[in-house]
Amino acid sequence: MTYQSPIAPGISFYEATLGERPAYPALPGPTNADVVIVGGGFTGLQAAYHLAAGGKDVVLIEGARFGDGASGRNGGQLGTGQRAWPDELEADFGKAHSQQLFAVAERAKAHLMDFAKAHGIDADFRPGQISAAHKANYVQDYRDHVRQMTEEYGYQHLQFLDRDALAEKLGSTRYHGGTYDGGTGHINPLKYVVGLARAAANVGARVHENTRARAISSSGGKVTVKTDQGDIVAGQALIACNAFIEGLEPVTSAHVMPIRSFIGATVPLGDDSPVIPGGESVDDSRFVVRYFRKSADGRLLFGGREAYTSDNPRDISDHIRRQIAEIYPALNKVEITHSWGGSVGITLSRRPFVREVMKNVTSIGGFSGHGVMLSNFCGKLYADHALGGSDDLEAMRALKVGPFPGGDKFRKPLLLLALTWYSLRDRF
Repeated sequence: MTYQSPIAPGISFYEATLGERPAYPALPGPTNADVVIVGGGFTGLQAAYHLAAGGKDVVLIEGARFGDGASGRNGGQLGTGQRAWPDELEADFGKAHSQQLFAVAERAKAHLMDFAKAHGIDADFRPGQISAAHKANYVQDYRDHVRQMTEEYGYQHLQFLDRDALAEKLGSTRYHGGTYDGGTGHINPLKYVVGLARAAANVGARVHENTRARAISSSGGKVTVKTDQGDIVAGQALIACNAFIEGLEPVTSAHVMPIRSFIGATVPLGDDSPVIPGGESVDDSRFVVRYFRKSADGRLLFGGREAYTSDNPRDISDHIRRQIAEIYPALNKVEITHSWGGSVGITLSRRPFVREVMKNVTSIGGFSGHGVMLSNFCGKLYADHALGGSDDLEAMRALKVGPFPGGDKFRKPLLLLALTWYSLRDRF
């Protein structure tokens, strides 16, 4: 029987087609370590690998199974740069810092691919990403973005697509123009998580599933993480829980909040399908972004629905099919074989949250839908910092990430109102 995650709805296409997923034991009892990591997604597992490879005694705990969170259930798109375009970052931080952030993101992309190659992780990488404007008055922004990236950031892989060129690449006339990025692509994220966990265990990181952190505290130069299996005492701690932070650490939970995102996988569309004939991944300009791509076996994997509560909708497939039909009317009755969701950690500014939240405790999360490459790399950067090497983590730490307004009582209702308003703007 295919495994069903206890923390996320639906069985994903990734899970259903992976085969037997390696299992790791729960924490056997109280222990000590140099570093304790809470969270077994991309960030935590990358940090565990690099710390252990650098000679640190590392214990990592995950409340469910590796890949049950967003790292193993997302759309698989790498992207380029930070989530925000450089003009926005330049306005807040200046051009030099914006260029530094872009350089970090490019190293993140290269690291993800190099790590997969070095450790034999076949994550079904396919090249190319298309970004599409769903409103005509956004098209000039895309044209300007290509010019800025080419002339000011030295990124030569981006080209502007007018409406006709975009329609040819998408197999749809729904959008008004956009860009093609030949310097990035998309992966099967669960395959990457599985390979990453294996690599971390192979270099001696003590990695444990089904071990939930109940509390974390710092005193006297030591950090204590309480679990049902016993306490873990370490010199340093990394919190890498992302959307699953509530109730564990209050500073992070004030800055990183979960929303639900949902994906559907169709039956294979066939080699003669006009849908994304080049096999690229696609994202669009909506606030509630629609993101889709072709799997290695020719299915359309389509994400778009969001929910701003922890409730699990009953109609994931029907809702996703309606969104598919808006872009590809011929697929209005397409069979959806798998539909699933998961929690994504977002911040108010949509920038990653990287901060020391108590003495010797760093928290990293809130990648806001742009985490496949950045969350992996931030785990490595944390390890580099702890080992006294590269300090690129400081570029991420310097991002302005404020708390959500409203305090504990009103934070979630205010978020619901704000996100509902922005989603309504997508329609007009």
